Amino acid sequence: MATHAGPVERSATLWRAAATAGELVAALSDLAPAVAGEDVPAESTSQSYFRVREVELSDQQAALHGALVIHRGLADLCEAPLSGADLAQETAGMRLAVLDLTGTVPGAGPEPAPLAAVSEPGSGPSLESVWSARWLIGHQVHVLFNICAAVAVADATRHLRHGGADAALARLADATVYVRGFPAAMNHASTIPVDHYMAAIRQTMAPPSTDIPLSGRQHRGYKLFRAAMKDLLTVLPDSYDQLADWSPELADARGALLEADIVDAERHVTLAYSMVHLRRSIAQRPEGPDNAVAELRLMRHRRAAQYAPLIRFGDHYIADAVAGLRHS
Repeated sequence: MATHAGPVERSATLWRAAATAGELVAALSDLAPAVAGEDVPAESTSQSYFRVREVELSDQQAALHGALVIHRGLADLCEAPLSGADLAQETAGMRLAVLDLTGTVPGAGPEPAPLAAVSEPGSGPSLESVWSARWLIGHQVHVLFNICAAVAVADATRHLRHGGADAALARLADATVYVRGFPAAMNHASTIPVDHYMAAIRQTMAPPSTDIPLSGRQHRGYKLFRAAMKDLLTVLPDSYDQLADWSPELADARGALLEADIVDAERHVTLAYSMVHLRRSIAQRPEGPDNAVAELRLMRHRRAAQYAPLIRFGDHYIADAVAGLRHS
């Protein structure tokens, strides 16, 4: 993936990746068609808005629906002005999701034949409709990463409980790839003009357009990931130094995951500032901080304080401040 190449080469590699994802979707669809999401009742306002549904699926169906999300995401990335660094993280998460969902071993089987260059489509939908669709597509990729990360963390925790240290290390590394993809997917969704977001999107996520104001905390995938992280830390509660004394590899693997989780919170702060500046969150409680950025910053500080003793370069200034507030 030419993530940092010039625009022509970058677009060409993305179109080829999208074409490959389309071939995977077609192959999986030949086995059984996709479930019609519109026929599955939404369990929340958030699910309805972001076109997400929750239903039991076979392995083939899970792989197909994951591939559909990735295919749409790659097709949109062909035009989205995402940074090269974020593009690298998002496509790494997409690649790993394909491997996880299809049960494929990296490097197994013959190398695929090179794809012919894929031409960009000609006239298409208006920019405004592309931007509105991108908001949903990026969020769906984010949801996919949340679910895959939750499964990877839960797998690692299960392996640790049963003495499978090597398997746990592998799944912690997988989870870290997904968590690093969280802010990349959110930035993908947000590669739209702020004026368009404020005028055409933000108002659709709050009453009277929706029953309740929408918030990322309402995503079930996000809740599953946070629960999995909490469970992991009940199995590995030791400080970084304590854990490194008997397993340096495990200390570093856990630390990489927790660092990625902190950075995700930090980048949510800066992304919110770029989109809404100092306005209040649409889902903010009346007694909360003065604006969305302040609320997100508090979330970052709480997470950093919790993780400070568990990572090599913990934010002990914040941890001490939070501890002081709790005892004041």
